Amino acid sequence: MIIELNNVSIRRNNVKLLKNINWTIKQGEHWAILGLNGAGKTTLLNMINGYIFPSTGELRVLGKTVGKYDMRKLRKSIGWVSSSIQERFHDYSTAIDIVLSGKFATVDLYDEITEEDRILAHQCLDKLNAQNLADREYRTFSHGEKQRVLIARGLMAQPELLILDEPCTGLDIIARENLLSIIKNLSEDVNSPTLIYVTHHIEEILPTFSHTLLLRRGEIYSAGIASEVLTKENLSDFYETPIIFEKSGDRVLIHLDYDNMLKE
Repeated sequence: MIIELNNVSIRRNNVKLLKNINWTIKQGEHWAILGLNGAGKTTLLNMINGYIFPSTGELRVLGKTVGKYDMRKLRKSIGWVSSSIQERFHDYSTAIDIVLSGKFATVDLYDEITEEDRILAHQCLDKLNAQNLADREYRTFSHGEKQRVLIARGLMAQPELLILDEPCTGLDIIARENLLSIIKNLSEDVNSPTLIYVTHHIEEILPTFSHTLLLRRGEIYSAGIASEVLTKENLSDFYETPIIFEKSGDRVLIHLDYDNMLKE
């Protein structure tokens, strides 16, 4: 198992942020997590990365029990790409140095870098179509370029698990589709880590994500094979509002059904 949550809850100030979560990710699966703002997605990710511990229940990540293992070591096997990380890097840092820092799960470089490390860092940038950014300073990057460099950084430690937390936030439609295409290619690589893609935009869920988890108000509403979860009936109940359900190729699109909303 990559991830196992057994009856996990998180309580803060007598409020349950996550409630009785039972969820597993097996080797070879790629998951999308879909939820509205406040659904508990960030709390779930923070727990998987060992920044907060379950109040009740047990969480195992890559075979290690969170709370009973040195999470600093475990995080080296987890790549985490989040918009919050974007602001941590110095404007003058180059892309290659940012990617290299991913080997140690640090923001700056404090450890000795080998020539093999540099070769790997360039390979990671190449996978993200970002090799041309290698020697440029971070302050010169567009938002989309920053995201590609950070995903390359997430790959640097050759993780078993890569978490992409709303990576398309702030991107225009062209930059978004370019990044999604890169993520698709990455997921299809035979050496790809297990991917978790977190979003609140259903149209970003690619067919490459074999499974989907719907999270609502701190609880799992539905989880399983993506084609069985992402149905009109299930999504309408999940959003608690009438929707217009469409498919574009193998991707799902939804719109609010305003006519039926007015009737209710």
